[in-house]
Parts: sequence; C-alpha cells; structure tokens
Amino acid sequence: MKFLYFSLFFVLIISCKTTKSQSTDKSQLKFAKTITANDLNDYLTVFSSDDFGGRETGTEGQKKAANYLKDFYISLNISGGDLDETPYFQEISSSYFNNKFADSENVIAIIKGDELPDEYLVLTSHYDHLGTKNGKVYNGADDDGSGTVAIMEIAEAFMKAKNEGYAPRRSIIFLHVTAEEKGLLGSKYYSENPIYPLKQTIANLNIDMIGRRDKAHKNNNNYIYLIGSDRLSTELHNISEKANKKFTNLDLDYKFNAKNDPNRFYYRSDHYNFAKYDIPIIFYFNGVHEDYHRSTDTAEKIEYDLLAKRTKLIFHTAWELANRENRPIVDQPTLEKK
Repeated sequence: MKFLYFSLFFVLIISCKTTKSQSTDKSQLKFAKTITANDLNDYLTVFSSDDFGGRETGTEGQKKAANYLKDFYISLNISGGDLDETPYFQEISSSYFNNKFADSENVIAIIKGDELPDEYLVLTSHYDHLGTKNGKVYNGADDDGSGTVAIMEIAEAFMKAKNEGYAPRRSIIFLHVTAEEKGLLGSKYYSENPIYPLKQTIANLNIDMIGRRDKAHKNNNNYIYLIGSDRLSTELHNISEKANKKFTNLDLDYKFNAKNDPNRFYYRSDHYNFAKYDIPIIFYFNGVHEDYHRSTDTAEKIEYDLLAKRTKLIFHTAWELANRENRPIVDQPTLEKK
C-alpha cells in the first residue's frame, strides 16, 4: 500500500510538471499581454531614429542597429546563435555582395527548447533599410522597423514564459536579417549557410511591414495580409487560422496569396529563402502605403495598438508551433523527393 501511495504521488508530480510546460490558453494569454503598444513605441522610436542613419547595409548605421539588437537580447539573457567567434552575429563578407557594399551581419538569438531542442522555429524580419539620400534619412519605421520590434517583443514574451517555467518544447530562433533591400541577400546567405539545419527547421514566420494600413483598408483597423500560409502546408494554414480565431480575431486577408498575384509578394521578402527549401512559411504584411520607401516612413505614423495586436497573432501562432506534438506536415512540396 505504501508503494502504491508513493507511485501515485510520483505520477502526480510528473503530471504537474508536464502540465506546466504544455501550451495552455491561459498561459499563452498571460505572456501575450506582455506585448504592448507602449513597448513597441519605445523600441521603434529608437530603432527608426535618425541616429541609425537609415540602416543601409554595410554602413555605420546598420552596424549600430545590429549592436542595438545584440544588446537587447543580452539584457534579457537570451543566448546568441551557436557561432564560435561572434555570438549574435552571422558575419557576411563584402565579397558575398560582389563588393558592392561593405561587410554586414545577420543578428541571431535563440531560446532553446526543453524537449525538442534540435527542432527549430525561425522568426524573421529584416533590419536594414535604404540609408540616407540627398541629406534625408530613410528611417524605415514600418519597413521593417515594425517587424524588427515585433520580434523583440515576441522574444521577450517567450523569455518571460521560460523564466516562469513555460519553456518552449522546440527551439525558437529570432533572426534579424540584413540586406533585404539589396535583394533578400541576408536571408539567402543564412539559407546557404544555416546555423541550424534546414531539415530540422519546422517553419518560418516572416514579418515585413505590420505597423500601418494600406488604402484598401483605410477604414479597417483590424486586418493583416497573410501570404504563403497554405502554399506548402495546409496544416500550417489551419494552425494560423485557429490561433487567430481563438486569440486575436483579426481580419485575415489572403488577396496577395493568390498564385497569379501580379505583385508577386510571395517571392519578395525573406521567407522565400526558406520556402524554396520546402520549409512552411507565413509572411505577415500590412500592404504598401504612401510612405513606402520614402523618407516619410517615420515612427509617429505607426498605429501601435494595431501593431501590438498583429504581433500577438504571430506570438500565438509561434507558441502553438513551438509546443505542439508534431511539426506541420508539408503536404504540397515543391522539391522532388530523393
């Protein structure tokens, strides 16, 4: 009888521990609440300021932005990528850019999974922009300052969860890529020189411009464009839809996901360098607005409440992907199986 009591006690202890690490609606909501419009405003006001000089690849301003991101992750005790000499920085030589601009770097941080640490969910945003032209700083607050600070807030939320005993089952990589404005070159370099195996990368959530509205939604402050969610994995699309319905109730607009979309946005942001390897992706996007690629893309024009809600959708989707039993099935591969 004593052995039976001990066995039941042991099972109860293990059960409680398992429950704490699992993905529950209550725990998701608790940490999603740490993603706030005020924090996003604070980060973006700094990140898209004139001090960063428009963050053009290879410039002093881009280097300053890279160090800003590095210092942020260090302050949260989030580890850098598994790089021997330069944690947090995946260095890219000027020769990779055909010497058209100076050396640059992707910024990489990681929260290791506690059960499946060798499976990886990658969140991406590009942190470069167009620099300074004719004395005007192209601040790129929306493009892609908004995506950059969204990932910062998501990382902070996941780290707070880990510190309270809710570590993700899988590892989550926070990848800020350079040289997107030069032709998706930072993400291309990562895909050709992955720090973590692409075959073990379960999905990529890419964020590029989520702080504004386009003309088509001038009267709608509750939408986001999703591109690519069903191109490779029907299951990923369903996970995304479920997360939105349960937690955020944004209007998910799939207009630009059409295969005959003349804008070809599916091929025009960093997720594509994952998708071409049959890694399921979702691209989050608010559409093009009047300040796109202009010096007038500044922080005071961002709709921070909307940015926060969109960021929470991505957080909830990431939480589900990092904690679910199985990785999303690629049921529509484009590569030939060997």
